[in-house]
Amino acid sequence: MPKPLTDQEKRKQISVRGLAGVENVADLKTNFNRHLHFTLVKDRNVATKRDYYFALANTVRDHLVGRWIRTQQHYYEKDPKRVYYLSLEFYMGRTLQNTMVNLALENACDEATYQLGLDMEELQDIEEDAGLGNGGLGRLAACFLDSMASLGLAAYGYGIRYEFGIFNQKIVSGWQVEEADDWLRYGNPWEKARPEYMRPVHFYGRVEHTPEGVKWVDTQVVLALPYDTPVPGYRNNIVNTMRLWSAKAPCDFNLKDFNVGGYIQAVLDRNLAENISRVLYPNDNFFEGKELRLKQEYFVVAATLQDIIRRFKASKFGSTEFVRMDLSTLPDKVAIQLNDTHPALAIPELMRILVDTEKVSWEKAWDITVRTCAYTNHTVLPEALERWPIDLFQNLLPRHLEIIYEINRRHMEVQRRISKLYPGDHDRLRRMSLIEEGGQKKINMAHLCIVGSHAVNGVARIHSEIIKDTVFKDFYEVDPQKFQNKTNGITPRRWLVMCNPGLADVIAERIGEDYIRELDQLKTLLKFVDDDAFIRDVAKVKQENKMKFAVHLEEHYKVKINPNSMFDVQVKRIHEYKRQLLNCLHIITFYNRIKREPNKSWTPRTIMIGGKAAPGYHTAKMIIKLITSIGDIVNNDPVVGDRLKVIFLENYRVTLAEKVIPAADLSEQISTAGTEASGTGNMKFMLNGALTIGTMDGANVEMAEEAGEENLFIFGMRVPDVEAMDKKGYDAVSYYNRIPELKQAMDQISGGFFSPSQPDLFKDIVNMLMHHDRFKVFADYEDYIKCQEKVSALYKNPKEWTKKVIHNIAGCGKFSSDRTIAQYAREIWGMEPSLEKIGAPDDPR
Repeated sequence: MPKPLTDQEKRKQISVRGLAGVENVADLKTNFNRHLHFTLVKDRNVATKRDYYFALANTVRDHLVGRWIRTQQHYYEKDPKRVYYLSLEFYMGRTLQNTMVNLALENACDEATYQLGLDMEELQDIEEDAGLGNGGLGRLAACFLDSMASLGLAAYGYGIRYEFGIFNQKIVSGWQVEEADDWLRYGNPWEKARPEYMRPVHFYGRVEHTPEGVKWVDTQVVLALPYDTPVPGYRNNIVNTMRLWSAKAPCDFNLKDFNVGGYIQAVLDRNLAENISRVLYPNDNFFEGKELRLKQEYFVVAATLQDIIRRFKASKFGSTEFVRMDLSTLPDKVAIQLNDTHPALAIPELMRILVDTEKVSWEKAWDITVRTCAYTNHTVLPEALERWPIDLFQNLLPRHLEIIYEINRRHMEVQRRISKLYPGDHDRLRRMSLIEEGGQKKINMAHLCIVGSHAVNGVARIHSEIIKDTVFKDFYEVDPQKFQNKTNGITPRRWLVMCNPGLADVIAERIGEDYIRELDQLKTLLKFVDDDAFIRDVAKVKQENKMKFAVHLEEHYKVKINPNSMFDVQVKRIHEYKRQLLNCLHIITFYNRIKREPNKSWTPRTIMIGGKAAPGYHTAKMIIKLITSIGDIVNNDPVVGDRLKVIFLENYRVTLAEKVIPAADLSEQISTAGTEASGTGNMKFMLNGALTIGTMDGANVEMAEEAGEENLFIFGMRVPDVEAMDKKGYDAVSYYNRIPELKQAMDQISGGFFSPSQPDLFKDIVNMLMHHDRFKVFADYEDYIKCQEKVSALYKNPKEWTKKVIHNIAGCGKFSSDRTIAQYAREIWGMEPSLEKIGAPDDPR
C-alpha cells in the first residue's frame, strides 16, 4: 500500500500550527547548536539521537522559562486567588510536542531541525512518557493543568515525583509481564529541582498535651524536595507550575548509630525514607491499604500545605514588610481541590497547622478548612473507596487520628440533632460516621472529605446523581447544596491539534482556528453535514490515520492488517467492570458466524484491545491471556483471512493513545450501566471521528445528548434495569441456556478451543461469568451483538457513516476540559477564567 504522509509532511501543508507565529528559524538553529555543544560530554565528538533530542528539548524550554518567570511575577503583582490541585497521579505523557503546540513553535522547530538534517518526529520518539498515573484519574489531572493555564488561572498541580511510574507491559506467550518504568534514567529536561523550598515531613512519634497546646514530638523526619515542571497555556504566554515532591532522608538520619559501629547500616537505612517517592501504586479503582501508600498520601499533603501557607503569607511581590499573619482570609486567597480521596489528609493536616501551630480556635480553624477544601469523587465501586485501619493511623499519624476523632465527635453531635428529623432510622448515625466500627475500626476517607469540604462533585451527570441517590445519600439529605456535578473533559490541544493535525486542519479550513480555545464552536460544523467536499475530507483524514497506524502496527507488532477494515478499538485499564469480556464474546460470535457462512459478504474488522492489568489482579491478567489466545486462533485461520483480526495493543499509554485514537472507526465504551463514573477516552474517540458503541453509563449519556442518540450505537440495560436485576437476582445460567451463540462461545472457552494445550486454562473466567459476575455480561450480550450488526451494516455505507461522524465531532464542544475547569473556577473555587494574553518575555513591561 502507498506510504501515507507523515505528520511532518502534513504539517508543512497546514495552517493550524500557527505558521503566522513562526519564530526566527536561524535563532532556533543557533540555540540548538549551543545546547548540543554543552550537552555533549567533552570526550565525545559524535552526537547520538538522544543528544539531539535533549538539545531540541532545551531549546524549546528556553522559550518557556521567560514566560514562566513573567507569569509568576504577574501573579505576585496581581495577588489573585490561587487554586491548588492535589493529586497522587499526573499522567502527563510526553512534553516536547505539546509545548511546541502551545507556544506556536512547531513549524519553526520543524523547519530548523529539517535544515539541520534531522527528523523531528524521530527526536520526539526518544522522549520517555511521564507515566505518573494509572489511567483516567491521572490523565484528567494532566488535562486540567493544561486548561487551567489556558484559562489564565493562578493554578498549581501538586503531586509526587515517582522515580518509577506505571510499569511497562510486555506480553510474553500471551501473558502480561511487568517491567519497571525507569523513566528518569537519562534525566528529565522539563523539570527543575528547587532545593531552596525543601520541607520537612513528620511521621510516627507521639502526642503531648501541654498547657501551651498540643505538641507532636519524637517524630521521624523525611525531607520533601520539590521539582517544578512548567505548564504552558495555549498561546497566551501563561506558564503555570506542576510541583512534584521527591523524598530525601535528612543528613542526620540515624547517624547517631555511627557511634556504635552501625554507620554503614545507618546510611543504607536512608533508603527507607526515600522509598516514599520510589514507585506509583499500579492499582486503578482498587484500594490497597499499605503503610507505604498512606505515607505517600501524607507526604504530598504535608509538604504541599507548608508550601501553600508560605506562599499565602508572603504573596505580595518582593515585599518583606507585608506578611499576612491572619489566616482567617485563607479561603479568599486559596482553593484546594482534592482529586479523589488520596489527598484527603489535607483536611486534618490543615486543622493541625491552624490549631496546633497557628493557635487558631477549633471553630475558626474548621470554618477556614471547610471553605478552602473541595472534593471530587471518581468512583462508586466499593472496593475502590479508601478505608484506613485505625491502628495504622495510630502508629504513623497519631496527632491526625486525634483530630479525625474530634472532627467525627462534632460531626456526630450535629447529626444526632438532625437525626431527630428521621425517626425510626436508627442506622443513620452509624452510616454517617467517619469511623466504621466492626471487626477492625477504619476511617472512611470519603466521609472525611465530604464533611471537611464545602463542595463535593461527581464527574458526569449520571454519576453525580448516583452519588446523591445511593453512595452518599445520607450526606446529601442533610447538606444538598454541597453536592455538584462537573462533567469531565479533555484538552483539545493534545487530543486534537497535536495528535490529529489532519482533522484539526480540515475543521480550521471550514470554521477558523478559534475553536481550539472555545470548543463549543464545533457546533457550526453541522452546517457542513451534507457538504460532499467536507464529508470527503473527513473520511480522507481518517483513512490516512488508519494507514499510518497500520504501518506502525507492522513495524512494532509485526502484524499486517487490512487498512480498509473497520478499526474497532477498546483501550482502557483491564477491569471486570469495563467488560473487555463482553467484547471477547462478540469476537468469538463473529468468528463463528464467518466460519458458518464463509461466502457471505461480512464487514471486515480489525479488533484492537489494549490496557494494563494491576499486577495483583488475577482475573484481569486472565482476561489479557484470553484476548491473546482468541487472537492466536482467529488470526491464523485461513477461512477467516483478513475479514477479522484480533490484536492486543501492548503497553498502552498516553503516547500509544495519541496514535490509535485518531485511527479508530469504532470506540467501545461498554461498562455496565452505573459503574463508569465518567470516562474520558470516550470523549477522545468522539473528538477524533470515531463512532461510539456503548451503554448509557458515565459521560456516554451526555455524549448521546450532545450528538443525538441516533448518532451513537447505544445498547444494553440502563441504571434502573441494573438496579431491578440486583433486586430480583441475576441468573447468568438462564442466558447461557437460552442463547445458542452465547452457549457455543462459552463452551469453546471452557472446552479449550482457544487453549488446546491447556483445556481448563480459562476455568476461573468461565466460573466467574456463570456464577458470580457482578457486572452482568450475559444480560447485555444479546443486545450488544444486535447493535454490532447495525454497526457493520452502517460501515458499508461510508457516506452515511461519515455524516454520523460529523454529528459526533460537532457535539464535542461540551467535552473540553476548558469548560469543565471554567465551571470548577466559577462554581467551586470562586475564580474567574480569562482568555487574555499576558506580555511575552521580550515585550516591554
